[in-house]
Amino acid sequence: MDESLKEKIKYEIRGMKFTKNFRSPTAEEWYIFLPSYTDPVTGGAAGKTIIHYNLYDTKQIFINTTIIFDDPCLHKSEQHQLVYALGDEIVNRLVGYADTLLSVHCGENSYNAEYKQ
Repeated sequence: MDESLKEKIKYEIRGMKFTKNFRSPTAEEWYIFLPSYTDPVTGGAAGKTIIHYNLYDTKQIFINTTIIFDDPCLHKSEQHQLVYALGDEIVNRLVGYADTLLSVHCGENSYNAEYKQ
């Protein structure tokens, strides 16, 4: 990874902001704001994260996390490393250490991942 890409990733992660909306007792919706990217229709959040908690009993929790990036600039294949770094940071900040199935929707950069404790 070249230095300019490393700096771009650091810049976007450092400037990442969130606003939260509760959808239900077992799900949350977060809007993701990035310094260099926006929703092309509204000019607002570059994307959103939906976190759905599957509660199996009082001790076991499994989380399904969906990230949707709306800015078409992030959909280009040359942005894959940035999208992956953003997805990883979003999971770290919003979900933490819980077992998580992640689905990222971002054009050519869409991917699925599993985070396990």
